[in-house]
Amino acid sequence: MVSNPVHGLPFLPGTSFTDPTKTAFHRSQTLGYRNGYAVARRPTVGIGGDRLQINQLSQAELDELANKRPVLTYGQPKQAPPADFIPAHVAFDKKVLKFDAYFQEDVPMSTEEHYRIRQVSIYYYLEDDSMSVVEPVVENSGIPQGKLIKRHRLTKNDRGDHYHWKDLNRGINITIYGKTFRIVDCDRFTQEFLESQGIELNPPEKMALDPYTELRKQPLRKYVTPSDFDQLKQFLTFDKQVLRFYAIWDDTDSMFGECRTYIIHYYLVDDTVEIREVHERNDGRDPFPLLMNRQHMPKILVENAKNFPQCVLEISDQEVLEWYTAKDFIVGKSLTILGRTFFIYDCDPFTRQYYKEKFGITDLPCIDVSKKEPPPIKQESPIPEDKDRRFIFSYFLATDMISIFEPPVRNSGIIGGKYLGRTRVVKPNSLVDNPDYYGPGDFFIGAVIDVFGHRFVILDVDEYVLKYMESNAAQYSPEALSSVQNHVRKQVDPAPELENKQTKEDPGTKELEALIDTIQKQLKDYSCKDNIREAFQVYDKETSGYVDREKFFKICESFNIPVDDSLVKELIRICSHEEGKINYYNFVRAFSN
Repeated sequence: MVSNPVHGLPFLPGTSFTDPTKTAFHRSQTLGYRNGYAVARRPTVGIGGDRLQINQLSQAELDELANKRPVLTYGQPKQAPPADFIPAHVAFDKKVLKFDAYFQEDVPMSTEEHYRIRQVSIYYYLEDDSMSVVEPVVENSGIPQGKLIKRHRLTKNDRGDHYHWKDLNRGINITIYGKTFRIVDCDRFTQEFLESQGIELNPPEKMALDPYTELRKQPLRKYVTPSDFDQLKQFLTFDKQVLRFYAIWDDTDSMFGECRTYIIHYYLVDDTVEIREVHERNDGRDPFPLLMNRQHMPKILVENAKNFPQCVLEISDQEVLEWYTAKDFIVGKSLTILGRTFFIYDCDPFTRQYYKEKFGITDLPCIDVSKKEPPPIKQESPIPEDKDRRFIFSYFLATDMISIFEPPVRNSGIIGGKYLGRTRVVKPNSLVDNPDYYGPGDFFIGAVIDVFGHRFVILDVDEYVLKYMESNAAQYSPEALSSVQNHVRKQVDPAPELENKQTKEDPGTKELEALIDTIQKQLKDYSCKDNIREAFQVYDKETSGYVDREKFFKICESFNIPVDDSLVKELIRICSHEEGKINYYNFVRAFSN
């Protein structure tokens, strides 16, 4: 163990020197906390824990010596209260000295300037004796400005000494990292602080100006420009000022067209126009909102410029009579740009204020162009193929149900057969909670029956319908009953003139009626065929009452009619026509109820 060679030496002049073996250099804490409050305390030991060579007396003795006064004639004087110890970081917190200075910077590679004067502010922080140098930011200076030297203690010389506030004054030069700064002035707080500390301040100096900057402030030209419009003035006046308009392009008249929303930007700095498309979420379009790049837009072209190759060359003033300007963009009006007609319906507040100050327009509207739901369209059947289709309606009185049968037609392209099974059909515009179904009174000649969106027109009925309507006339209107009676009477007896002619020329009319009556009596046990007439009408396209013999016997076979019976053969002979057709009107009367 090596003993301390200076231990035990008396503290005498000439014998005090630093200990070369010392390794601890920490300072005592001078700020503590008691019950959550910061409390200043006096250090009891020196750096590294050494004994303090001064203030070895107690605090009470030190206070007594500090307040020791000679005895006056009138007794002992009152003792002054001891001053509290306040650390530097508390006493000088947020107290900063500010000096205005400048430095000269060489510009070696420029023919217009040889040096540049840069103005800075030097800040001295009394809290910890640190300094910083900040250069105010000048717009469009082209020089990286701001904080030149960050806050820290600045070295003054090669020996490691640091700058102190006692070294700063007006009208002096200080060198920081190879740059010489000339301090010309300080603020009022700095002046009062230095004078309170006994420092005599030098008189302030004028801030040096940059010669090249002052040269740039002078007018460059002494003559009037040939053009009557100053583009530089426009650039400096309207830089970063843009008029914004909200417009729509309605292209619904074309195939697959739609109404789309756009934003039109008009740049006042150079009178250029830009069009951007407004996209909505999940609109299915590519995320490229720019419809037209920023450019000058021609309003009226010269006659010879209509065939100008715009896709290859740019349009100049020689091809344009008039360009679009700000006065052409008015809210509530339409304008055509590159073949598209845009309707302007709104603008932003800056644009409204600009039109109010520039053109005196104060009533720019805000038009509502939101999409409104179209009225519901009643669905109809406009298919041409449905015009010649024929159907057989059957209404079941026991259950109020309707069935529809479509007789198959060869080479029609439509599969016939059962069109609708037995079901109750609701009338159109009927309430869901209290539906209204079709009844017997809704069926008559000319009636339109809406079956689940498909409309059917009643063209014909059988004789059973007429008998039922006549026996239940209270359920039908007089017009409906007369329409069915007239229609059936017309089918049985097409015209009175024809009946009179047949009565005179054909004496077998009474024989026909007697034969039909005899067949009905003899074949009364034969099941009634209510749909015989409909089967014949399917093949009778012209509603003439006659069908070919081949089709006639084919239908009789399908209904199991005994055509081999002598009475039936006689009836077929009477109903036969010279052209090879058979009148099925009279034939059906014998086999229907």
